[in-house]
Amino acid sequence: MDEHLCPFGLKSKDLLKRKGFEVEDHPLETRSEVDRFMQEHDVETTPQTWINGRRIGGYEDLQVHFNEATREEVEGEATSYTPVLMIFATAALTALAISWAAFGTIAPLRTFEWFIAVAMVLLAVQKLQDIESFSTMFLNYDLLAQRWVRYGYFYPFGEAVAGILMIAGALIWIASPIAIFIGTVGAVSVFKAVYIDKRELKCACVGGNSNVPLGFISLTENLMMMAMGVWMPIKWWLW
Repeated sequence: MDEHLCPFGLKSKDLLKRKGFEVEDHPLETRSEVDRFMQEHDVETTPQTWINGRRIGGYEDLQVHFNEATREEVEGEATSYTPVLMIFATAALTALAISWAAFGTIAPLRTFEWFIAVAMVLLAVQKLQDIESFSTMFLNYDLLAQRWVRYGYFYPFGEAVAGILMIAGALIWIASPIAIFIGTVGAVSVFKAVYIDKRELKCACVGGNSNVPLGFISLTENLMMMAMGVWMPIKWWLW
């Protein structure tokens, strides 16, 4: 239409072509055509795909049909570690890039410090995108937030500030206490929820709408913050 080009229609055509199909496309160019089509075929969305005369459905139905995704994945119900693993991978590559820019080589210790600090910043950004949703999911397991609800709103700002200061290597007397505090509270909360109470929850670590399971990776995130909070002042004192 003049004001809308259906992205799922383009995705459906691309998927079909990648699977070796010759696509016979029938664009719907007006609102009345769309309404008439949906009424005629008793469907609620477009596009719709037929293969050999059998209706498969929309783009998500095509993904399931070709085993490119499960029904739970396309409906956003499947749990996955992919989001947090992508953040850690990006943080690692960023740390390597910073080390190369700063020293012209890879300094292992400083690179690892930057990796943790950059990961903290990236995770904080994910939470800050929708702080209301994050704070709601956070309340499911964080012990301090359950006693003081506002802590769920302060947490991502503290994580971001600590991470940024650690990247710069500045104001460690501010960054370290923050990292130690939120890391310790977080580690205790995750350990209790997962390993003592045996609860199956989703982690708010990458934002309030994530499907990342609460567990080992969530615990690792908090332990990393604790370790950095302890290490940075020791390093500053020794060097």
